[in-house]
Amino acid sequence: MWTLNSIMLFWNFSDYTGVSNIRPAELFADARQAPRFPLELFPVVAKLPSPAVASMLLCLPPSASHCQRGDMLQAFHTALRNSPLNTKNQAIKERAQGVVLKVLTSFKSSEIEQAVNSLDRNGIDLLMKYVYKGFEKPTENSSAILLQWHEKALAVGGLGSIVRVLTARKTI
Repeated sequence: MWTLNSIMLFWNFSDYTGVSNIRPAELFADARQAPRFPLELFPVVAKLPSPAVASMLLCLPPSASHCQRGDMLQAFHTALRNSPLNTKNQAIKERAQGVVLKVLTSFKSSEIEQAVNSLDRNGIDLLMKYVYKGFEKPTENSSAILLQWHEKALAVGGLGSIVRVLTARKTI
């Protein structure tokens, strides 16, 4: 059954699902007044995003805890694995780019090669997409670090990786 909190969570996903007619003020002023709704009344629930996209919508990037603990390789894999490739929502994509770029720029130079070698071909291509996105919007010292990532990714993925990234239809 649905409660006010779950309806509020549902409302937070309204930008992603296209349902924009639900407003919190129109629901219930107090959670004790909230009736319980059967799940069948909300067919849009099937369109809710994956947990990765949901965590980005709720400003809780899954890689943040790994970064705080210093487990950069796990943060790197988590950030790439949770990339919202199939969404058209630009805000979600920009938030994901910020998370990935923060993880990439947090790596030590000596750890980059190990991280790149741990990826498969699709992971290398996704990494290259984020590196090129980072070049579009440089921050302080990010270009030098991204060039190191590019060098290591090119060594593993070859020129084919660059061609696949530049000709891909799905953007990040």
